[in-house]
Order: sequence, then C-alpha cells, then structure tokens
Amino acid sequence: MAVEFGLLGEIQAHLDGRALPLGSLRQRAVLAALLADANQLVSVESLVVRVWGEEPPDGVRDTLYSYLSRLRQALTAAPGADIARRSGGYVLAVDEQSVDLHRFHRLVDQARSTGDRDRALTLFERALGLWRGEAFARLDSPWFNGVRDGLDRQRLEAESDHADLMLLLGRHHELLAHLPARAAARPLDERIAGQFMLSLHRRGRPAEALEHYERIRLRLANELGADPSPPLQHLHQRILAADPTLATPEQPHRQAPSVVPRQLPAPPGLFTARAEELAYLTAAATEGERSATTVVISAIGGSGGIGKTSLALRWAHTHIDRFTDGQLYADLRGFGPGFGPVPPSTVIRGFLEALGVAPNAMPVDPDTQAALYRSLLAGRRMLIVLDNARDANQVVPLLPGSPTCTVLVTSRRELAALTATHRARPIALDVLSADESRELLIGHLGPERVSAEAAAISTLVDQCAGLPLALGIVAARAAARPQLPLATLARELRDASARLDALDAGELNVNLRAVFSSSCAALPREAATVFALLGLVPTDDISLAAVASLVGVPASRARELLRQLEATYLVHQHVPGRFRMHDLVRLHAAEQATETLEAETCDEALRRLVDFYLHTAYAADRLLDPRRPPVTIGRPAPGCTPEQLRDVPESMAWFDREHPHLLSVQEVGVRHGWHRQVWQVARALATFHARRGRLRDQLAVWQAGVAAADAEGDPAVQAMAHRFLGQAIHWLGDIGATVARFQVAMAYAERAGDLAEGGRIDFALGVTWSMEGDHHLSLAHSRRALDTFRSLGDPVEEARSLNGVGWALAHLGRYDEARTACEEAVELYRRHRHPDAAADALHSLGYIDHQTKRHAESLAHYQQARQVYADVGSTRGEVDCLTSLGDLYTSMGRRAEAQQAWQEAVDLLHVQRRTEEAALLRARMSVLPVPVRPHEPVP
Repeated sequence: MAVEFGLLGEIQAHLDGRALPLGSLRQRAVLAALLADANQLVSVESLVVRVWGEEPPDGVRDTLYSYLSRLRQALTAAPGADIARRSGGYVLAVDEQSVDLHRFHRLVDQARSTGDRDRALTLFERALGLWRGEAFARLDSPWFNGVRDGLDRQRLEAESDHADLMLLLGRHHELLAHLPARAAARPLDERIAGQFMLSLHRRGRPAEALEHYERIRLRLANELGADPSPPLQHLHQRILAADPTLATPEQPHRQAPSVVPRQLPAPPGLFTARAEELAYLTAAATEGERSATTVVISAIGGSGGIGKTSLALRWAHTHIDRFTDGQLYADLRGFGPGFGPVPPSTVIRGFLEALGVAPNAMPVDPDTQAALYRSLLAGRRMLIVLDNARDANQVVPLLPGSPTCTVLVTSRRELAALTATHRARPIALDVLSADESRELLIGHLGPERVSAEAAAISTLVDQCAGLPLALGIVAARAAARPQLPLATLARELRDASARLDALDAGELNVNLRAVFSSSCAALPREAATVFALLGLVPTDDISLAAVASLVGVPASRARELLRQLEATYLVHQHVPGRFRMHDLVRLHAAEQATETLEAETCDEALRRLVDFYLHTAYAADRLLDPRRPPVTIGRPAPGCTPEQLRDVPESMAWFDREHPHLLSVQEVGVRHGWHRQVWQVARALATFHARRGRLRDQLAVWQAGVAAADAEGDPAVQAMAHRFLGQAIHWLGDIGATVARFQVAMAYAERAGDLAEGGRIDFALGVTWSMEGDHHLSLAHSRRALDTFRSLGDPVEEARSLNGVGWALAHLGRYDEARTACEEAVELYRRHRHPDAAADALHSLGYIDHQTKRHAESLAHYQQARQVYADVGSTRGEVDCLTSLGDLYTSMGRRAEAQQAWQEAVDLLHVQRRTEEAALLRARMSVLPVPVRPHEPVP
C-alpha cells in the first residue's frame, strides 16, 4: 500500500507489496491523517479539520464519509489494515511498524537508549533512510503544516545526534559530504555549526572552521542581536589554540575497568523502622536482575523531613555488594535553599569525570555528553542515587540505558511522569508510629535519659507527630544540652505558636521551617495561596467541597489545586475526597497565611468556609425535620458553594462525618464576632444532636448560641436560643437552672409576640417536669401547649403536645385518656408525614400497653417505634426503645431477650459516648429491673 505523498516522503504500509487504488489527493489525505495516529481514535471533527482546515466547505461530512467508505474498500486488498468505526470517530487498525513514521520513532528511540555506539549509528542511519523528501509536500492545511514542522524538527535532531556519533567515532570526513548543505540550510543552528567547524578542523582546515564561526557570529548579531552560545565560543577558542584534544579520537572515551566510583554519602547514623519499604526496594532490584530487560527505578517520595534520603542511603549501603562496578550519587537540589535545581547537564559532566573521562576529552555538546554517559554505563552493574529531584524532567536525562543498572530517586514531588514513561516504582513514605518515634529518640538520647523523663518524651513524640527530621532536631537540641530537662523542651513544643521555632537546630538543613518553606517555594502561585488558606482550617481534615468554598473556586479547580499540593506531599488524601495535613505542616501553612495573605483575604476565606458548613447543615436539617419552623439564614458569601444533599440517610451521614467541623466553625464564628452564624450553626445541629443523643455537644453549641443571640438582640431568636439551652441543661440534670432558663425564654417570646415559641417552651416544660416526676405540672404545661398549637392550626406541634399530654396522663394512671391522646397523636403524625415524631407517640403507646398488661400490643408498638427510629437514624430513640423492650421482656419472664435488648442499648450508648448511662444500664442487667425511665421526645 503506498500513498503518493506522506509523513516521511511516503506513508508505506507494505502490507502486501502492492500499490492500492486510493483515488483523489484529498482521499489520500484522509488516509494519511488516520495513519498519523494509527490504532488511535480520531474524531470526525478532527479528521475534517486535519484535511479541510478550520473552515471546511458545506457538506464536507458527507464527502468524508464517502472517502472513508472508498478507503475501506481499497484496504480490503491489503490484509492487516482496516478502518473501523468507533463511538465518536474512526480508527485505522494497522501494524504500526508497517508505517514508516512509527518505524522512524522506534528506531530513533532505540538508537538513543542503546549503549553500543556502532549499533546506535546503524539505527540512526536506518531511521533517516526512511525519509523521502518533505513530509506532506502536496498538502496545505494548518494541521498538516504543523505536523510537517514537527517532523522536520525531529529529523533535524536525529541528524544532529547521528553527526555527534560520527564525530565521536572519528568519521568526520564522511560528515563533510553533508554538513555544508545542512549548515547552509540552517545558518543559525549552532549545533550544526559546531559539528561543521569540528569536522573542518579535524580535516586540517582550521581556517575554514574559523571563517564559518565568524559568519554565524555576524549573522546572530545582525538578525537576533545575540552572541554565539558558550559551547560554540569555547570550541572557537580551542580551534584558535590548536587544542590537541580536538584531534581525531583513537578510541571511545571509556574509563579503565579498574576505576570504580564510590560516591555514596555516609549511611544514616541512626535508622529505625521502614522494614516494609526496604523490603520493597530489595524486591524491585531482585526482580530487575531476573528480568534484565529494563532499568530498575525506584522513586521514593514524601514530604520534607520524612526520611527519604536516609532510606535510600540505608538500602544502598546495605546492598552495596550488588553493584560491583560502583555507585554514583548526586544531590539534585530540587528543593532547598541555594541556587535552585542542578541542571542535568552539570550532573552528567560530574558523573563522566567520576567514570574516568578526562576534562580535556569531555565532548563539547551536552547531548554527546549524555550519550557518552549512557555508553559508559552500558553492561555495568551500577547504582545511581539521584537525591532531592525537583521533577521527572530533571531525572530522565540522567537515567542509564542499561538494564544492569539500578536507580534510586528521592523527591518531595510525586514523579508520576517517571512512573508512566519509565515504569518507576513509587514509594510514598509516611510518618513513624509513636513506638518507632520513641525508638528513634532512644537511639539519640540513650535509654536511661528517655526512661528518666518518660512524660516529657511522650510530649516530644506527640508534638513531632512522627516526622523523623523533627525528632532528629529535638534529639540534637537535647544532646547539645545534656543538663537541660527534657520537660523544658517539651513545654516549648506544647506551645503551638512557638513549635516551629523550637524545631530548629541552628542550620538550614535542620530547620523545619526552612525545609517546609523550600517545598512551598516550588509551588505555583495559586497552589501556594491554597496551601496558606488551608492553614486557616480549624480541623485536622477537610472535604473537597469545603476546600472549594474556602478558596472560592469551583470544585474541579479545587481538585486540581489540591492535586498540586498532593504531588508535593503537602497534603494527603487519606480517604477519597478528604484531605489532611501533617500537624507541623499545618502550623507552617498557618504562618504562611499570616505572612503572605492580607487579613481581609483570610477573613473572606473563613467566612466562605463557615457559610459552607452552615448552609449545608441547615439544608440537611430541613431534610431531617421539615416540621421545624424555618430560619432565614440569608445567602452564602460570594464564592461559597454549599454541598447538595439528597435525602435523610445522606444528611445523617454528612452530619456524622462533619460534626467536629461544625463545632469548630462555630468557634471561628465566636472569635470573629459573627453572631448570626454562631446561633444558626447551633440551630442547624439541633435535630442531629437529638437523634444521636449528643447531649454535651448540644449544651456547648447552645451556650455559644445564647451568647450570640443575646449579642444580636432579636427577642424571637433569644427565646428560641434560651429554650434550646434550657433543654440541654436539663439533660445534664440541673432542674433549677433549667426552669430559670425557660422563664427567660418565655419572657423573650412574649416580648417578640411569638405565640408558637411560647407553645414550644410550654411543651419543653412539660417534658422537663415529667422527667422530674411531677406529672401534674407536666400535664398542665402540655395542655397549655396543646391549646396554643390548636389555636395556631399547627397539626404537627398539636400532635407533639398530644403525646406530651398522653405521657403525663399515663404516669398519673389515667391510661384510657392517655391512650386516646397518644393514638390521636400517631394519626396526626402519620397524616402529616412526620415519622420520627410518630415513633415518640408509638413508644408512649408501648409504655401504656405495658402498664395495662397488654404485653403483645406493647411489644408491637415498641418494635414499630424502634424500626422508625432506625429508619431516620435516631440512635437516641433506639436506645429508649431498647431500654423499654428490656423492661417489657422482663415483665414477660423473657430474661434472655431482655438482656439482649439492654446490651444493644449499651452498645449504642457507647457509640454516643454516653458512658454514664451505659454504666447504669449495665448495672440493671445484673439486678432486678427498676421502673422505666420516662421517654423524652425529640425537642
């Protein structure tokens, strides 16, 4: 199969040795466009643009489909090639090595990676022999023109690599047949100029070499206003000086086999843990030895101070006998103070000197130096340690081509490109455990000193948070002052504001702040801003959605920015969609926020974060309990995007996950005087706290909420806040403070003219007095609440009040009236679809049936109530039902089932951290049953 024009003069498939009837020039162009991306999907739109340009004529799609149909028919005569239709486009299925473009790429890659110069020369010649004139010579579209230019550059690079090899092998006389035309065609290409000058010099024509230098110097000055590059100037000076080292090389510049470089720094003085990582490195090296097909590359990643270099050197020294031909080491200075990352060309020159290449025999051209470096490593069993790499671009030029070599790379950045293109094996280091940290301190300070100050050591371990460098700095400071009590150092570290100051041993490489700063300095500006803003976050982890609001960007952009921070190990995605920082890194981020961001910027970010949690929580609360009177919370701050939750289970799961964050952002609101947000966060948590039985948390949020409401001064809000606080206080058993708080709430409700709030306060008083055993007073308040809500036409609150009335009547022995009230409550609840409140009334009916010896009916009601509580996620309600079920089973003589119900209740109480109640119920399990605790409806 042949096409009359092509990527390399012709695109030839040679599938059957015959030319195919491919029709018009444009039709052949379609085939060429597909062959360029053989075996890859090319969309219809892309094909149109490639062949016809950005503004194709009308009806071009029909023409394209016609061409594709004809091409398919033509290709039937060429077995092994076919145009396949796929979703969104077409794929030309063909053996890539039957297409000269792909053969060219493969041959060039092989030539550059082999350590055999003669073989490399042959491969380059085969690759360049595939060219037959200008690519796409008869086509003119932006896409074809762009590909043509790219291919021309690739051919030029291959020609230059080939010429360097020719010079290295002393075959300059052959080059002079081609270099004059090449230099004339590219008069500003300094690499070609250098090759031409060196060839002329070696052929005994130094004057012509100097004349060519003068021509290119003048042209550069006139056209670009620039001087020749330093390598070309250096070559010019050497020709002027008749440098004898420029003479024809008699043999390849290869070191004597007896020269074995031993460049590894000393192993770490103290080393602990990392057994799994060491075993992984050993397994990788062993696998490489067995396969002998690719270079074994292990990329050790982790944050600054995590111990990457120590791990690499520990393994290298332990396995030094594997590498009988030597070890090369370079600190690439990718991160840290100084002059920035070391260029790969500089490292290669150093390696060449270590491998025995004399300075006067060093090739001038950097690419030739790289080729010589790979050649010298070919077939040798060597270890190359590339420490502190900035990125994969700094590493790739330093990789050997021989599979007999092993490479260890360390970096504070994920070297994903190295993994993707060179099959590097990534190892991400984590912090040390508390026991491992203690072992490291014992190694530094000795077991006697560690044992003598065990409490201080525990503090040091906690505050260093498993970071080996931090532990080493602490140990160095302690060792330098053996008379200084470790407790003094522990006090310094306990103070978060001074902790990073304490983690400084006096030099940049043992100054934790300097280490973190160098990692941050490598970040793009926007990512550095995100890092600083994360220092404002008051919790130890954060969701992607919350970060997006904190930063004020869409979630997709936040994900990309977090990925940049992940790639430098400054944040860690510990579960999908949730991110955290090491404690010490977070301290540095907080400092960065103070030092690099305006105060207004920080306040705006925190306001967006608070609003994110508030608005998401409020919407979730409305899903949990739509009966509650709504609160006007306004619009979120610009740039804030609250999370969208769909239903009750998702809302409860979100509250479970984010509860610590909600408590923390409320504290942020308190510190900033954002009073409305403070009480609104408390309000948004009310249903969740009630269902999960989080009594102390409810007390805490409403203590802050009442202060905020009083500061804001709205009596309707104050009435609600004081009522919630009163209920929370009573959960903890202080009846006097509870009633006083309700009286304050009622006074605010009356001032606001809020009858509904007054009814809710009466209902709360009814519950309170019932729990105190004064059921007459409970009945009076419950009936007042019932009258209020009937007058207001609020059926849900009416049902709640009916349940309160029924509960009080039941405890006064008026069971028929109690049952009627509670059944009416259940009916109202069900009619108005309020399942968890219906469960409260079902529980009350279960109690009434129990007291009237209707055990079967009681069991049914309790089981129904428990199921409803479970459905809505009310573990508090489940505990109450299980407790009552235990009482009922005891009355029925079914002690085993009673024990099981109480044990389930105990387990749930532990989940809710209600340990005192769990202990009381456990005591009941071992003695005769006591009267049931009055059921407390949801506030």
